[in-house]
Amino acid sequence: MTMSRRSFLAAAGAAAAPAATPVKVGVEMGCISSAKLTPYQYLDDLARIGAQAAQFSSATLGVDPTNPDEAILKQVRAYAAKLGIALEAISGRSICPSSSSFDARLGTPEQQIAQGLKIAHAFGATAMRVVVGSAKERAQIETHMASTARVLKGMRSQIRDSGVKLAVENHGGDFQARELKALVEDVGFDILGVCLDSGNPLWMLEDPHLTLELLGPYSVNSHVRDTAVWRVPEGVAVRWVNMGEGNVDIDGWVKQFVRMQPGVPVTIENIVSAQPRVIRVFDAATFQNFPKMPASELSRFLALAERGKPVPAAPPPAGKSRSQQQLDDLEVCVRYTRKLLS
Repeated sequence: MTMSRRSFLAAAGAAAAPAATPVKVGVEMGCISSAKLTPYQYLDDLARIGAQAAQFSSATLGVDPTNPDEAILKQVRAYAAKLGIALEAISGRSICPSSSSFDARLGTPEQQIAQGLKIAHAFGATAMRVVVGSAKERAQIETHMASTARVLKGMRSQIRDSGVKLAVENHGGDFQARELKALVEDVGFDILGVCLDSGNPLWMLEDPHLTLELLGPYSVNSHVRDTAVWRVPEGVAVRWVNMGEGNVDIDGWVKQFVRMQPGVPVTIENIVSAQPRVIRVFDAATFQNFPKMPASELSRFLALAERGKPVPAAPPPAGKSRSQQQLDDLEVCVRYTRKLLS
């Protein structure tokens, strides 16, 4: 059988094409911070369970955020490299001076961002996760968006020249996806991207797949966990669970995220809720802080809840500490996600 010229060229091109880079599965260290390990112990445990990336904060590194010891940072970086663990992102704090979450004791927003960039540079990281606030900011979210934008626009050159992009998280309680998208586009994607969290949208009355559609193109970092959501007489119950135990199609979410951002690690931030959060969608007061939410977005959230089934929390095993349970849960989630992506 002879091969046509077109078939030959297609086959030759396929043979020459480089293999797809495997997607890294990482861990946001805050979800196991109760273990109070050293950075080296954390990294040893990540290597044991097969994690390929780690996202530290100054707290989990054990360094002073106002004056980080670069020698320590470089030692941790070298140890991670020896284990084959990437340090592509770090976790920072609130950078919004008008937010209740902002800690002015650590310096101005500009000073705190500059110190965070210093840590990122020592690590070789290209992204720094930051937040605006929490549910306390929801009533005046547009004010806080403007406050954050002023800070970032004033630091544009410094952030851009650092080679590190800030990644603001759709944090639990502050942003809906439309609003965060608007902030990124206002400030500029050259210095500001998104840390896309898959679990927080449910607290904000959003289907996480809608959040992915709107924020996926801007994502330079991720926090991934599964969620169970279902209808209750008072409204909608939301509970964070281990990967594979929820009913929001986390498998489809992860695969779509990887298609959208193939070079960004899937970073597990596993938080298992002891009890569900109940969102009272039949109470008008619930919507006072969501005056501009489109009905089409709310309907997707409600439809997701209608399809869900209750996932009650299991009692903790006798004799197991909270920190050990977190470590065990994390291992389940990392192994699940690696299998999913293989």
